[in-house]
Amino acid sequence: MAPNMNPKKNPMPAQEPEVRAHNFFEVATGYTEEMAIDEALRCLTCKNMPCVSGCPVNIHIPEFISKIKEGDFEGAYQIIQETSSLPAICGRVCPQESQCESKCIRGIKGEPVGIGRLERFVADWHMAHATEAPKAPASNGHKVAVVGSGPSGLTCAGDLAKKGYEVTVYEALHTAGGVLVYGIPEFRLPKAIVQKEVDNLTAMGVKVETNMVIGKTLTVDELFDMGFEAVYIASGAGLPNFMGIPGEAYKGVYSANEFLTRSNLMKAYQDAPVTPIMKGGKVAVVGGGNVAMDAARTALRLGAEKVYIVYRRSLEELPARKEEVEHAMEEGIEFLLLNNPVEILGYNNPDDRRDPKNGFVTGMKCIKMELGEPDEKGRRRPVAIPGSEFVLDVDTVVISIGTSPNPLIKDTTKGLEVNSRGGIIVEDATGATTKEGVYAGGDAVTGAATVISAMGAGKLAAKSIDEYLSK
Repeated sequence: MAPNMNPKKNPMPAQEPEVRAHNFFEVATGYTEEMAIDEALRCLTCKNMPCVSGCPVNIHIPEFISKIKEGDFEGAYQIIQETSSLPAICGRVCPQESQCESKCIRGIKGEPVGIGRLERFVADWHMAHATEAPKAPASNGHKVAVVGSGPSGLTCAGDLAKKGYEVTVYEALHTAGGVLVYGIPEFRLPKAIVQKEVDNLTAMGVKVETNMVIGKTLTVDELFDMGFEAVYIASGAGLPNFMGIPGEAYKGVYSANEFLTRSNLMKAYQDAPVTPIMKGGKVAVVGGGNVAMDAARTALRLGAEKVYIVYRRSLEELPARKEEVEHAMEEGIEFLLLNNPVEILGYNNPDDRRDPKNGFVTGMKCIKMELGEPDEKGRRRPVAIPGSEFVLDVDTVVISIGTSPNPLIKDTTKGLEVNSRGGIIVEDATGATTKEGVYAGGDAVTGAATVISAMGAGKLAAKSIDEYLSK
């Protein structure tokens, strides 16, 4: 077929903003077969494949896209799954615009090929048409434990299972999937898709143990006593950061972690939730990353009258994915840029401790900012404008300014060293920690980062563990 030289991607079909803002169904509905083939034809099949260099797990991108051109969607899936264990997830949540698509030649004079949209299409097509579950390879007799069932842990487990390792994944929460299920809302990543990927791993022989807090229920050292020969720590960065401003202890102030976990896993979206977080009212989400967008859009769907994103830099510095920002704006979320909170205000009547309103948020004092000189990361540093304070009328505040690794595993594991930020120290080339037989990767090492970078760390660790146990 002749190449499609249209400078623009095929648009992604999606629910209308006024409809989706009131439901938790997936926003983007996916390409049709015809749209996928048409988009695949925009790929020039470059010989030097620059897009592959932008993918942390080195998916053979031109090869799988060529299969789509031929209408061989299952063949395309088989190529992707050679290097990626979670294509349906990556196709939805990976920042392709700053990775594979940023290297695409078509992006020089137009929009790059919609690589992420094509990956999603292929994975969804496979899920809809596959009739056989993956088969468990013959055991090679070696046992490996994986701590955490997020993208890094699942990737490491999958790669090791393919090589015949007996893998057990330990998850602290009651549902497998880590940040994929507790942190990313249903309207961006349906839980059924994550569960399907987990089911594929269990079909390959991976055991998943939930409600297992490593460092509490069992320690890493006890895992070795149980017969595991290597341990991969992929426990994420679930410890929320706060601003340290007055009023953060008021009722109605949440970390984005708590807010999203209550909604995603504890069903706060139900009409009579056991664990309510908010109903109606006005909500301020502090931060500008993808998690902030998720929290703001979730609040809207939970019935908020008004939702604000409060971010201390300008739109150009906003770290969230462009698509997520656009979706949030379309849905009516108001962006208060170049503003920073200095205090959370609350109602407090010291004369009546029984007053149910005691300690509830009544507003947030902010100060206007301007951009000064660049900081150590090259971003212009926000500087407060004296005398520009104002009070934002809100009754719920969600803090979304990043997370750190939980110190529980570090504090209960002898010989495991961490850096000043709490991240586990590893060898870049192998993922090996300072403790013999223990490897680590993903957010537990780097702090909060992307799903695909965590998957890349899981692949590296699986390769290193295989080499370590094959000596």
